[in-house]
Amino acid sequence: MDWVTALPPRGDRIYNACLVLADIYSKAPMFSPCHKDDTAMDTAIIIWNKGISHTGLFQNIISDRDPKFTSKLWTNLHNLFGTNCHAQQLTSPKLRV
Repeated sequence: MDWVTALPPRGDRIYNACLVLADIYSKAPMFSPCHKDDTAMDTAIIIWNKGISHTGLFQNIISDRDPKFTSKLWTNLHNLFGTNCHAQQLTSPKLRV
């Protein structure tokens, strides 16, 4: 999971970023327009609508150390769902599957 930011504004809601989710097994990407200043709650809603509702609950989420994923909201969501969030540097060789 990562963001593509600094995109030119597009669409009625003036999106300027894209949230990218990828299934490590099928390598299928999912893209969702968003705003670079979206909150942790905004991101959770996008992931629910674009990811979990289509593929089911993720067992693990691998992302960078963005404050959105180290916030109390994400900690509580992972505890509630019984999932794990692995915050690693994007250049980490462990991320290569």
